[in-house]
Amino acid sequence: MIQTLAQVLDVSQLLLWSGFVVFVRVGAMVSLLPAFGEQVVPARIRLGIALAFTVVVVPAVDAQIGPVPRDLMGALPLVLPEVLAGLFFGLLLRFFIFALQIAGAIAAQSTSLSQIFGGSAGAEPQAAIGHVLTTAALALAAVLGLHTAFAGYMIQTYDLVPVGLLIGADVVADLGLRAVSHIFALGFTLAAPFVIASLIYNVTIGVINRAMPQLMVSFVGAPAITAAGLVLLMMCAPLMLDIWMRAFSAVIMDPGGAIP
Repeated sequence: MIQTLAQVLDVSQLLLWSGFVVFVRVGAMVSLLPAFGEQVVPARIRLGIALAFTVVVVPAVDAQIGPVPRDLMGALPLVLPEVLAGLFFGLLLRFFIFALQIAGAIAAQSTSLSQIFGGSAGAEPQAAIGHVLTTAALALAAVLGLHTAFAGYMIQTYDLVPVGLLIGADVVADLGLRAVSHIFALGFTLAAPFVIASLIYNVTIGVINRAMPQLMVSFVGAPAITAAGLVLLMMCAPLMLDIWMRAFSAVIMDPGGAIP
């Protein structure tokens, strides 16, 4: 009986150690993940989500985790590298929320809707169009199996940055710079219809103003561009969400090579 209990104790210690090492990275990642890491999600719910992802990821990466250290000092060197890796790879996906907010800000500014706020992005509210796009994109991603895709993404991060290794400067520079440039390009791409509509509107208003200087074109044109922006949002939102979802899914499936 004592030998059996000793074996069970050894196995339980190994499982707890593996779960702790994985939880450090996964917990940091969950704090930044789209949908699961939003500020509106209570901290207890996020903790439960992190624990659930830990249970899923541990069997896949258990071979990379070393033996149980003899004391607390042996565990501390693993904490910082795992936290940094989790924050970095979580931020790569958080960038896609920034892309929607950038697109919403550009679209709202182009269609005179920038003063209508629809939600908060950190300390400052964001434009209503950006809030609508963000909410719709997160709902679409959740419907299409966001949780299973995130689990696969977390497992792939261990191929790029193994357990206990500090994330390299080359990985941060390569993936980070490519991700930032890709996100800004994606944001401008999503907002392109609104920028084109704004250009056409301003050119038309300029021509009318030159032809009839006495006409107050701003009073006539402002309602027109606002209505056109809302109609354009209704028509283009499905295509914008499809483009965003394809780019988002590509990075989840291949975090190291999907970002151009």
